[in-house]
Amino acid sequence: MIEFYYWPTPNGHKISIMLEECGLEYDVKRVNIGAGDQFDPAFLAISPNNRMPAIVDTDTGISVFEGGAILIYLAEKAGLFLPAEPSSRMEVLQWLFWQAGGLGPMAGQLSHFVNYARGDHPYAQARYAHEYDRLLAVMEVRLRDREFLAGAYSIADIASFPWVLPYRRLGNDLDKFPNLRRWFDAIKERPAVRRGVDLGKDWRRDEARNEQARALMFEQTAETVFKAADAVEE
Repeated sequence: MIEFYYWPTPNGHKISIMLEECGLEYDVKRVNIGAGDQFDPAFLAISPNNRMPAIVDTDTGISVFEGGAILIYLAEKAGLFLPAEPSSRMEVLQWLFWQAGGLGPMAGQLSHFVNYARGDHPYAQARYAHEYDRLLAVMEVRLRDREFLAGAYSIADIASFPWVLPYRRLGNDLDKFPNLRRWFDAIKERPAVRRGVDLGKDWRRDEARNEQARALMFEQTAETVFKAADAVEE
């Protein structure tokens, strides 16, 4: 059994999709990031970065935080979506880290300025919009001669899809990326992907509209980390 600490965001969807694709039994533990659940001492013992997703494998007692690490763990547990052959494996891992270091952070920052930041921030919004556009073009070129990012469907695709999914809301248009559009449409139609994206879709998603939730989600500092860590030690 996988205990799955989750809230319906793109980073959460990476793991909900993977669990569905692998057919692994899991139990969802809600981590309402607008209510501060990520700072609960019991959760911090599993995820010291105060962020979901995280998992605990009750079969092994192993806990894992960070989406990329979780995907690797689940792929190895299930024997799916991460090749054993060294060169193919490295192709997948390169694109997994590309998502974790580029596509996710840039799209996340763009989403912040599009959806949550108060006031006008034209430079910041343009900066992240341009970089998101550039990264989609990187995918477009990569997909010119292959069906998926590393050839066969893999955790690299599972990690990237949730950050392409909100492209309209982020002000982009996949019609200018025909190969990326083909990739996107193919993944979107996978039943496991649909189930993963739908997980928790009826939960409240308007937490960032109130001041307390905004502070919990966007105004954390080093002091927050120290206070939470002290609570865990107590």
